[in-house]
Amino acid sequence: MWRITTLNLNGIRSAVAKGLPDWVAATAPDLLCVQELKAQAADMAGRYDTLAGLRGYFHFAKKKGYSGVGIYTRHEPSDVITGIGVPEFDDEGRWIELRFDTPARRLSVVSVYFPSGSSGEERQQAKFRFLDQVAPVLARLAQGREALVCGDINIAHTERDLKNWRSNQKNSGFLPEERAWMTRLLGSGAWVDVYRRLYPDAEGEGYTWWSHRGQAWANNVGWRIDYQLATSALAERARSAQVYKAQRFSDHAPLTVGYELALSR
Repeated sequence: MWRITTLNLNGIRSAVAKGLPDWVAATAPDLLCVQELKAQAADMAGRYDTLAGLRGYFHFAKKKGYSGVGIYTRHEPSDVITGIGVPEFDDEGRWIELRFDTPARRLSVVSVYFPSGSSGEERQQAKFRFLDQVAPVLARLAQGREALVCGDINIAHTERDLKNWRSNQKNSGFLPEERAWMTRLLGSGAWVDVYRRLYPDAEGEGYTWWSHRGQAWANNVGWRIDYQLATSALAERARSAQVYKAQRFSDHAPLTVGYELALSR
């Protein structure tokens, strides 16, 4: 059984200061996919390049204190790939893929951070461009490989995936165009929303992000925008999923899924 966790850190320094290493040590995931490192290579070296015994691999943004993704793993990858081949977004450190290939299995695990459009129209248009560019990358990834894409997708797909869906229909993260993109992706047959497959009727317990405004956390006024998207055969191996809310490391909560998976060489 592999346990795989995804978490938007909103800054690795902050998350570590809030107790993330102890939690990782206690829960012992096989892989921890993280987003929004908000750090550069020099910041990570000797401090955050390992976490609770897991070795980290990273894709950093060129801009300091911005974006960045990584995967901490207890299994040595056969290959590491960064970026989607689009400079606009690769410069922002949004994609890292670890491959775990053996004669018996070809497996990719990705940590990805989709842009947010909430700061204004310029960033919303960048988000739309990213959706257009990443769609064929995801289609290719699903061909001939088992694959798992973990990360902050910044889209709540359906009305069950956020508390106040009626008042958010014109807001980034729940726009009709974004939701339609998710519907096309999941309707292609190549990708499965693992949490929703396991818990088709779940609502509030599946939320993974809460605004800092008002009493959103206290009242569970949340959004489910962090996903594990798996190719169909891998999704069938998912046995359980949990959003951990007993302790806060950032404005997101960790999503952990257990997969019946082994790598034989």
